Amino acid sequence: MNAATPSHREAAVGSIAAVIALALLLLSLNFPVLMQDVSEADPLAPMRWWQVGGAAAITSLLTTQIVAIGALLMAALWALRPTPSATGTLGLVGLTALGAGALLVITPTDQVSTPGSGYWLSTTALALLAVIGVRRVARLSLPIALGPVTGWITAGVFGAWALLFWELLVTGFAVPRVLLPAPSAITVALWEHAGTLGGDLVQTVLKAVLIGYVLGSGLGVLTGIAIDRLPLLQRGLLPVAALSSTVPLVGVAPIAVMWFGFDWPSKAAVVALMTFFPALVSTLAGLQATGKLERELMHAYAAGYQRTLLSLRLPAALPFIFNALKVNATLALIGAIVAEFFGSPTVGLGFRISTEAARLNMPLVWAAIVVASVVGSILFALLAALERRVNFWHPSVRVAR
Repeated sequence: MNAATPSHREAAVGSIAAVIALALLLLSLNFPVLMQDVSEADPLAPMRWWQVGGAAAITSLLTTQIVAIGALLMAALWALRPTPSATGTLGLVGLTALGAGALLVITPTDQVSTPGSGYWLSTTALALLAVIGVRRVARLSLPIALGPVTGWITAGVFGAWALLFWELLVTGFAVPRVLLPAPSAITVALWEHAGTLGGDLVQTVLKAVLIGYVLGSGLGVLTGIAIDRLPLLQRGLLPVAALSSTVPLVGVAPIAVMWFGFDWPSKAAVVALMTFFPALVSTLAGLQATGKLERELMHAYAAGYQRTLLSLRLPAALPFIFNALKVNATLALIGAIVAEFFGSPTVGLGFRISTEAARLNMPLVWAAIVVASVVGSILFALLAALERRVNFWHPSVRVAR
């Protein structure tokens, strides 16, 4: 199980990036890692080890700095190998992660000290090594049975680095939580308010989103079949359906609240309206996607409309329908959350976002956003897995496998 052999250009670019990272790490040894507010005349002076205060603090800072620079130096030397094995790639990622964790510990969280030049040089070297690691993980050559796992591993490593640099930069630049909270603050908010967010999840997703999604998508598919069967509906109902899709959400949501009340039925109505037209259009396009030869063959077998629909046209339309269902999965979640901005009981993800944003409690706002994003991703992944099961015969599914 070796990494795929990179091209000469990719190997040269990786080697150059590793050399630059190595040079930055060696250069960072000549600059202070932290700056400290020591006097009014010189508010940002270099924070040397003897200014930390206390033997335990001195030992902790020095040890962490040695671990950070040492791990990154070893990772940079490891990255100089142009054709690493899978073990070498995992070692590079592990050493880089160890150095990143040590840098995160060094990052000051108080108002007295701030990162110095040595810290930012090391962070720049860390970014270069992270890019090299992600590129090499993406080139891992796994057995055919584990081929799709490579994509998941690459996405996981890339996402982990994005979160870590988010934490480093937000903490290092002392960005106020009102503007952008750190991932650690969002994680704490998720843990402390898990019960509240769980109730919001049930209200928004299990009631408004799922019910509205099933109603809107189901009616869209059935209406598409009816329009395909009756040309009269195609000339009369299709323009009306297209008109309904142009109604702005911010205009529909308050009206739905007036009609159906502040609870989840009004949000389900908004979701049903949003998901109706994509399902309708995709169903019509799929029913018309069958070839002339296939339809003539069914006619030669004396198959009626119902038999042709069930045996030929509807199976051919399933890829189009699943595309609409995947798009509607995200539209439904967005529609329910936005609809809750215009009136809802004291529960729901949209209610939580609007209320806590008004209180400037941004970690909880971002925690609610994370919950909504995770749920949307799970719904999309479930629909994609179901599509692979149902449309296993379709060329797009076979190529993806």
